Amino acid sequence: EVQVDELQRLLAGMEKEHRSLLLKMKEGEAELARLRSVEGDKLAEQDRSAQLEKEVAMLREKIHHLDDMLKSQQRKVRQMIEQLQNSKTVIQAKDAVIQELKERRCLRLLQNLEMHDRIEHLIEKQVSRGGHSSRARSKSEYVSSKRLTGPKPLPLIRVVET
Repeated sequence: EVQVDELQRLLAGMEKEHRSLLLKMKEGEAELARLRSVEGDKLAEQDRSAQLEKEVAMLREKIHHLDDMLKSQQRKVRQMIEQLQNSKTVIQAKDAVIQELKERRCLRLLQNLEMHDRIEHLIEKQVSRGGHSSRARSKSEYVSSKRLTGPKPLPLIRVVET
């Protein structure tokens, strides 16, 4: 963004110089036309006229060069803006994927807790029935039925951006 601002500042300066050079060129052309119409046969005026023609040609070259530079800088600015927009789009897509993964993680944690509750319930049922197996199994022999400690699962709310 700093580069974009700097390029825009440079563009503004070049456009200002472009306008001033156009003005100088028009003034030179006007003076040249006036000199040609008033007294075309005097040597001093012919020298001045030749000098003005050279000046006008140089100014035209400068204007052409500035036009090329302006177009180049504008292309760069457009490309930078496009890159920024593409980056924002990629970031938004990745944020959406991250949010979806977080939601899926929360869902899996809830499913895991539910499975632990079911296993605990089944273990309690088997222990309370007593003699169905040759020996009584303790809870520690089964999959740990303790609830997982950790961050509280996020609510399953999906945010849709438009």
